[in-house]
Amino acid sequence: MLMADPRSLMPRTVHPDRRRAFTILELLIVIAILLAIGALVVVNVMGSQEKADKRLTLVQLQAFQRALDAFKVDMKRYPTSEEGLRVLWTSEGLEDSDKSRWGGPYLTDAKPLDTWGSAWIYKNPAETEGVEFDIISIGPDKQEGSEDDISLAASKPRDDAGGDAFSDFKSPGTGVGGGSGGGSTGP
Repeated sequence: MLMADPRSLMPRTVHPDRRRAFTILELLIVIAILLAIGALVVVNVMGSQEKADKRLTLVQLQAFQRALDAFKVDMKRYPTSEEGLRVLWTSEGLEDSDKSRWGGPYLTDAKPLDTWGSAWIYKNPAETEGVEFDIISIGPDKQEGSEDDISLAASKPRDDAGGDAFSDFKSPGTGVGGGSGGGSTGP
């Protein structure tokens, strides 16, 4: 009768010098997954940065608009295209007769450049119908007249139905103001 070797019946033990390692295929799969996740994060972060830059530009345009309105209160006019936005933080571009009425600075910080490092474009009179002046940022592509330009006139919603400045305060569906008194909406 043959006897089995007693060593074959015993469980095999792993020797400490024989460690199991990852295969190249497993490592490639992990690297591919990490690269895919990284790409998604980069795409989302880059899109967020662009949106944030555009929002910041709109906020700066609104600050310019408030400063220009304050300038108009003091000077009884908006700056000319030649004077530009510079007269909001210094009176150097004004004629001597206007310097006495200048009540600025109308902006606490001089902002001669937009978010992308380009000079603001100020037009008075504006080329857009219905606005007195326009301020334009040429956007990230730094090309005037392209799709990514940001301006005050383009950011304002247009009401082609003949609405007025108080259309936000009208009751829905009626076209009539919510208050009991009728007021004039004229200039």
